Amino acid sequence: MKLREIAHSRTGDKGNTSNISVIAYLEQDYPLLLAQVTTARVKAHFAGVVQGEVVRYELPNIAALNFVMTGALGGGVTRSLALDAHGKSLSSALLDLEIEPAADNQASIE
Repeated sequence: MKLREIAHSRTGDKGNTSNISVIAYLEQDYPLLLAQVTTARVKAHFAGVVQGEVVRYELPNIAALNFVMTGALGGGVTRSLALDAHGKSLSSALLDLEIEPAADNQASIE
């Protein structure tokens, strides 16, 4: 299933750094995010886009993860030739990440 089935996202930018928050619709799906939306998977998902480090911050009180990705915006908003220099579409792209549903989470995806 796609990550977008259990979560939504928000994004921001500063210079050449993008941050994407992934927020579970249901608190019970947060452990699935923790287990499957790792820094390695996010970095691989954005291969060719993110040139720097990917750091994950866990926000259990709001069932969210925040990823800070350096070297992600083609040099930054004022320097990039990208159509989406702010990287807003990166949050939508991350929601296309394929994840495996947990057996006990079937009710949340139906």
